[in-house]
Amino acid sequence: MNSPRVKEKYLKEVVPALMEKFQYKSIMQVPKITKVAINKGIGAATADKKLVDVGVEELTTISGQKAVETIAKKSVSNFKLREGMPIGARVTLRGDKMYEFIDRLIAVALPRVRDFRGINEKGFDGRGNYTLGVKEQIIFPEISLDKINRISGMDITFVTSANTDEESYELLKALGMPFRK
Repeated sequence: MNSPRVKEKYLKEVVPALMEKFQYKSIMQVPKITKVAINKGIGAATADKKLVDVGVEELTTISGQKAVETIAKKSVSNFKLREGMPIGARVTLRGDKMYEFIDRLIAVALPRVRDFRGINEKGFDGRGNYTLGVKEQIIFPEISLDKINRISGMDITFVTSANTDEESYELLKALGMPFRK
């Protein structure tokens, strides 16, 4: 099986470009994406437990890897939330599945967002990681519109080995992330 397009692009184009731009002495200093974490909080799950199962199923379909439900760590009476209740879903992608997901996100899903003008460059955390919020799960072609009973969003976090936000920004931009001008 051949390797994903984004991985080949990273190895052939991005690594040499970043080596030149940041004057790295070793190829091992070049930042890379270590994992992509997709998280979906389901607030209405306190009332309806089946929503978590639907969320897990959707994330599994989108990512191509089994998602797990997240569980409340604390009880919050205002939200009718008990400790140990399922309240969301998450999945962590690494390796080829991660690169394939990034490819689908950049090439297919993001262009399907309504009034899309690029993603916000303010999602960096100061340590070289980037988080992107998606408002609707229907931008992914794997999700069938007929099976949707409610529109929900998710957070996608790109964890990189970059030391600074600037290095991470250049890495993601070189991979094809459509940042706002």
